[in-house]
Amino acid sequence: MYLHPLFANVPPAERAALIKCSELRSYRRSETVMAAQEWTDRIFCVTSGLLRVVEHGSDPTGDVTTDFIRRNDFFLGPTLREDRYMARQTLVAALPSSAYLVPIPAARKLCEAYPEVAMGMFEYAATRIRSLRSQLRKISALSSEDLVSRVLHQLTQLAPASTGGFDKRITQAVIASYTGLSREVVNKIMRDMESRGLVWRDEHAVHVPADFASTDIGGLHESGPETDEFQGGARTEANS
Repeated sequence: MYLHPLFANVPPAERAALIKCSELRSYRRSETVMAAQEWTDRIFCVTSGLLRVVEHGSDPTGDVTTDFIRRNDFFLGPTLREDRYMARQTLVAALPSSAYLVPIPAARKLCEAYPEVAMGMFEYAATRIRSLRSQLRKISALSSEDLVSRVLHQLTQLAPASTGGFDKRITQAVIASYTGLSREVVNKIMRDMESRGLVWRDEHAVHVPADFASTDIGGLHESGPETDEFQGGARTEANS
């Protein structure tokens, strides 16, 4: 069973009410979870897998992945003051994933009653902004190889495989979308890294050395053991 750490200290009655009004959904890899310009009254709380946030360009080749939403992370609207919002980006499952859809009014009620919940959501939003700024700095300042190196290392934390490394179902197209590079450039860099022994693969994962690259990833909610509420959030295992 699953309970987001942010709600772990909320009294049992309020937790039970939150569970009752929330909905668990599962998504296939590459399935659209929510489309840009779509209205929703829910907060997406990821219980397993990995979602990616996509900004759309003027044509499909211009789509850019700006962020990843991993286990114990939220996808929030611009404000909790309104009961619904129009999504500004598209949310896509980068891996088979599951998420609890929490009604905004229920989340707002908990924020009003429990300041630590409100502060946790504020800190989470601030962490996402810092992460986005860091990614933009890396894209503008690093060489293509250094940028790919850092993203591969980051993926070992965002999409860890059971054998180590990151889930090989994360495609080069996704990596290219996140780095702002072309698919061809990412393929060339990764092939060169493999030839130098910096990257290797097994049945389930792409591996990089532990000290391959530093990363700025981090935040309020780190992945951890399952707890005792929100039934159904099974961990995604890496397989081919």
